[in-house]
Amino acid sequence: MILPEGVFPVVSGPNDLDRPFWEGTRHEKVLIQRCRDCREWQWGPELICRHCFSFDLGFEEVAPTGNIYSWERVWHPIVPELAESVPFVIVIVALTDAPQIRLVGNLVGDPLEPVVIGTPVDVAFEHHPDYTLVQWAKRS
Repeated sequence: MILPEGVFPVVSGPNDLDRPFWEGTRHEKVLIQRCRDCREWQWGPELICRHCFSFDLGFEEVAPTGNIYSWERVWHPIVPELAESVPFVIVIVALTDAPQIRLVGNLVGDPLEPVVIGTPVDVAFEHHPDYTLVQWAKRS
C-alpha cells in the first residue's frame, strides 16, 4: 500500500529525538538509538538509556531486515483518504541486528496473501516529497 499524499504528515516528535531516524530513511538507512556506554539498543528514542541511565546516546545503522513479530489485516480505514487502500496489512517487525527492537510498517504486496509470524522481511523504503516511510516486503 502506498500512503496517499497528505493523509498523515510525518514529522519529528516535539523534542526532535527521532530526527536521525527520519533523516536516515531519506538515505535508505535504518538508524536506531544505541547507548554508547552499555551498547543496548532502544526504540523509541529517549534522552537517557533505559538500561544504564547514561546520557551518552547515539544512532547506529542496522541491517534493513527483520522477521514478522505480529501483524493485522486492516479492513476499515481510519480516515476517508484510505478507503481505496483497504485491505492492507500492518506488521510489527523484530529487527535482525537488534531483535529486541520492533518497528511498525505496512507489508507491501498482495494484502490477501497469508501472513506467517517469523517470516523474514526486508525494508521497502517509500519515498514521499518530505519524508520516507519504512515499509516491509517478504524476502524473496
